[in-house]
Amino acid sequence: MNINQIAIFHGPLREKFGIPRQSGLAGSLEGSVELCGEYAREEALRGLEGFDRIWLIWGFSANSHVGWSPTVRPPRLGGNKTVGVFASRSPFRPNPLGLSCVRLERIEGTRLIVRGADLMDGTPIYDIKPYVPYADAFPEAAGGFTDSVGWETLEVVLPENDVLSEDDAQALRQILAQDPRPQYQDDPKREYGMAYGRFNVRFRVEGNILTVTEILPEQHSGKVAD
Repeated sequence: MNINQIAIFHGPLREKFGIPRQSGLAGSLEGSVELCGEYAREEALRGLEGFDRIWLIWGFSANSHVGWSPTVRPPRLGGNKTVGVFASRSPFRPNPLGLSCVRLERIEGTRLIVRGADLMDGTPIYDIKPYVPYADAFPEAAGGFTDSVGWETLEVVLPENDVLSEDDAQALRQILAQDPRPQYQDDPKREYGMAYGRFNVRFRVEGNILTVTEILPEQHSGKVAD
């Protein structure tokens, strides 16, 4: 079977660090899906404007070279318990494909403006399908270990700034509240850096409080500073 890239995702998260662990967790995070090549045809999107949400099938392009593992350590379980890869949404899969449900804001020609994606800028998109509530929603379904292990969000302290728009600030709060740090790191003196749009966001975490210390222009890069 051949699988062709039909579109590319554009968004403010340019590195894996900081990407929401699931779609919808940062509902204000805006991005776009741009059809490309022979698939960049407006008629291919005809009728999609009537749907509130869409499914994106995409590729784990940033780590597709790493290979797969039969067992993984989900962040939801603290990073110290293993489950089978097929009981997880880990990127380390036999076929590095991801599935995300995002809100469709509007269509601009051959570009879809979406919110809530858990994708890195430049992610290849392999298919787009409409979300159909009567067939795709099962609120009563069991969620495995995710039902018994809650995800505690952080309180985010974001200082007043004049570089981020109100929408960007709201999206950044939602991203940081999910705690982008590796689960094994819990050092309140350690400073982290996350690329967000044209900026590098520096922050520290103590207890359940994440404090943004600086928002710098993008030339100030680097993921972690001790």
